[in-house]
Amino acid sequence: MTTVLSVTGLHKVFGTQPVLRGVSLDVAEHEVVALIGASGSGKSTLLRCINLLEPVDDGTIRLDGEDITDPRVNPDKVRQRIGIVFQAFNLFPHMSVLDNVTLAPRRVHRRPAAEARAKAMALLERVGLADKAGAFPDRLSGGQQQRVAIVRALVNGPRLLLLDEVTSALDPELVGEVLTLIRDLKADGVTMVLATHEMGFARQVADRVCFLDGGVLVEQGPPEQVFGDPREPRTRQFLQRIIEAGRL
Repeated sequence: MTTVLSVTGLHKVFGTQPVLRGVSLDVAEHEVVALIGASGSGKSTLLRCINLLEPVDDGTIRLDGEDITDPRVNPDKVRQRIGIVFQAFNLFPHMSVLDNVTLAPRRVHRRPAAEARAKAMALLERVGLADKAGAFPDRLSGGQQQRVAIVRALVNGPRLLLLDEVTSALDPELVGEVLTLIRDLKADGVTMVLATHEMGFARQVADRVCFLDGGVLVEQGPPEQVFGDPREPRTRQFLQRIIEAGRL
């Protein structure tokens, strides 16, 4: 099985505060890995390090075998192969949906406008938003905006898709439409690493669940094992609180 992403001994410190402490993680092609853990456990920082939005203090990150933490590597070239979607939609408010989605293909990848438009419209059609191509983001619901943000990340055919709490800014009734899209991407074989507080969804969609606590990857395994029979006391404690809160 081809390894798309390999993180080894990753450390990240903000000031004097260690945020990631020796995290190691491999992600295979077509695999969906869910990162779970309390706020501040390091999930988002790990995703930002993988996308080179944060410099790492120690350790290596390899994408298809290439050490992308090598200082000689061009981060912009790496980001052309990794799509990332944040909890805030980060759409340009002065641009239409179609212009938001085609900006990177036209400006970064130098694709002809007609080709970029055709690919974007095909993806928007697929997520049920083709009729919103000319609309501006403020005319869309939160769920629609997040689906556009995911389409924008997919339009360049990334090798790896990172999703950072993509439902946390949504009203509860809008969460389902975004989770349905992620399920569809999994069925298509898109390789994904997602940080999520949606435990039921992680249980359903992930091939592997990784529990982070205090910047340490405490436990990882298939969803049925991590959720149903966690081996580590800290994992059991975390999941017990989730169950008590009615979120699993």
